[in-house]
Amino acid sequence: MLFTDDLTSRDKELSEIVSSSKFLVLGGAGSIGQAVAKEIFKRSPQKLHIVDISENNMVELVRDIRSSFGYITGDFKTFALDIGSIEYDAFWAADGDFDYVLNLSAIKHVRSEKDSFTLMRMIETNIFNTDKTIKQAIKKGVKKYFCVSTDKAANPVNMMGASKRIMEMFVNRRSVDINISMARFANVAFSDGSLLYGFNQRIQKKQPIVAPNDIKRYFVIPQESGELCLMSCIFGDNRDIFFPKLSENLHLITFSEIAIRYLEARGLEPLLCKSEDEARDFAKTSLYKNKWPCLFTESDTTGEKDFEEFFTDDELLDMNKFQNLGVIKNGLYYDNDMLEIFANTISKFRKDGKWSKKQLVDLFHKMIPNFEHIETGKFLDSKM
Repeated sequence: MLFTDDLTSRDKELSEIVSSSKFLVLGGAGSIGQAVAKEIFKRSPQKLHIVDISENNMVELVRDIRSSFGYITGDFKTFALDIGSIEYDAFWAADGDFDYVLNLSAIKHVRSEKDSFTLMRMIETNIFNTDKTIKQAIKKGVKKYFCVSTDKAANPVNMMGASKRIMEMFVNRRSVDINISMARFANVAFSDGSLLYGFNQRIQKKQPIVAPNDIKRYFVIPQESGELCLMSCIFGDNRDIFFPKLSENLHLITFSEIAIRYLEARGLEPLLCKSEDEARDFAKTSLYKNKWPCLFTESDTTGEKDFEEFFTDDELLDMNKFQNLGVIKNGLYYDNDMLEIFANTISKFRKDGKWSKKQLVDLFHKMIPNFEHIETGKFLDSKM
């Protein structure tokens, strides 16, 4: 486990804080949200309420928690609500008694920028729902707010990463009135909808495995993502962004390499194919002799970055506070005029009921002058 040393050295303090505190986890039924919820639950909080739009995932989370940890004396409840809804606002107004609010909700896929409508939902979810829930937390006197960012926010090349970078700007502004910390981390292995999650689906459905051979990523397991978020929430100073330090257990690896290791772990060998048609044909005829058809190609879709990074050259780092965690130390800086221009422009688009992807991309460029967005005209929906 990546963070064992830090968790061991601070376990007593962490457990004491959690067991005496009240928590709200937003987006708590997603892969990272579930991991965070379980890290909190097993330390017996006074209160743990979980909100997520996915009713089915919430049901599975409760079953998982009951089957793994059983019960606690604290108040544990789940609510299938949309954070952007009137119903959520009523829920918050009726209670809102929390020490810590952790927001794990996000539109996380690069493929979400393929059209202007899904892109607008990503902006609303990643930026404005975050800003909204921070303002609500401030009014109720919440002690600490945590939200998850992404490694794709460092020198972003896609709209998803850029939306999280802009979210960080809005968060910085709210940090005047409430303590906030964040986390950037690697891809969470086998998280819902991820390429690795797709490997499991392809095996179950007897379909070929497809992966880019030129895109490198870091990977953490779900439990590690939960540990990182909780550590940042509890121990992060205002405006800190936690990230995992690189080590033998955390290094860049291509998706094709991951695919090969995945198959080997299942006792299978990759059967390399030259086209989608060939891969599909082999899947129908050759799922025996311990081989599995694979198509590994170079990436040519919009928004893909060759490699990921957790921080930029101009960010101040603290690499000494923790054994396995690095910390980006952010000062209090934000351009309030630009944040207002961004908010007002998006508000007008939504009120008018029409906007183009180009208008949104241009607005992102105003917010992030070095934004290196490259439009190839190709998206993951057009690939196997």
